[in-house]
Amino acid sequence: MRLLICILLLILLPYVANQVRKPAKWFGRPFLWLMNISHSSLTDWGLQHVMVGKRFTILDVGCGGGRTIEKLAALAAEGMVYGIDYAKGSVAASRSKNARLIKAGRVAIEQASVSRLPFPEDKFDLVTAVETQYYWPDLVADMREILRVLKPGGTLVVIAESYKSGKYDKLQGPLMKLLSNSRLGVSEHRDLFVTAGYQGIQTFEERKKGWICAIGRKPGAA
Repeated sequence: MRLLICILLLILLPYVANQVRKPAKWFGRPFLWLMNISHSSLTDWGLQHVMVGKRFTILDVGCGGGRTIEKLAALAAEGMVYGIDYAKGSVAASRSKNARLIKAGRVAIEQASVSRLPFPEDKFDLVTAVETQYYWPDLVADMREILRVLKPGGTLVVIAESYKSGKYDKLQGPLMKLLSNSRLGVSEHRDLFVTAGYQGIQTFEERKKGWICAIGRKPGAA
């Protein structure tokens, strides 16, 4: 029986890992629901480090289950929030979560990749990326693509609960490797922002919980 359980776990593990990385429309829903719950406090902490104007135009990259979009729409009460995700399941879940705001014309969500954002230059005051940067195909190029759509002086904030030398590094490391992610340390986050062309870079850690927040601005007047 134990052998059978081990075999089943080995079979299911790649599937579960893929659902975390790219949730399917139906089978991915439980994972997205769990992400909405587990990432909520992390998101609140990270957003405390940036100013969100009530009329801001905001983009949430890798919007997952849509909870961050809901939070951003509450903060930018007279603004507009866009969300993108490359997984159909995430787009469907985010639209369902924010159906009222979409109907009111305050939120728009579509399927797209961070590598090719479907927006013009200089559009957003703020771009958020919560627990998603791990999976970007080309970190520097993708950071530059976000830089393109930010307004001069606009801000990118990257929020994560797994990073090198974090509190749970030894536990999270093998799992994140299984997910084939790009996992950075504090100094590597800074270097990435610099290489991609950002300025005013700041990093924050919540050591007790193993959280990190990295912020950078697009050069130019705010």
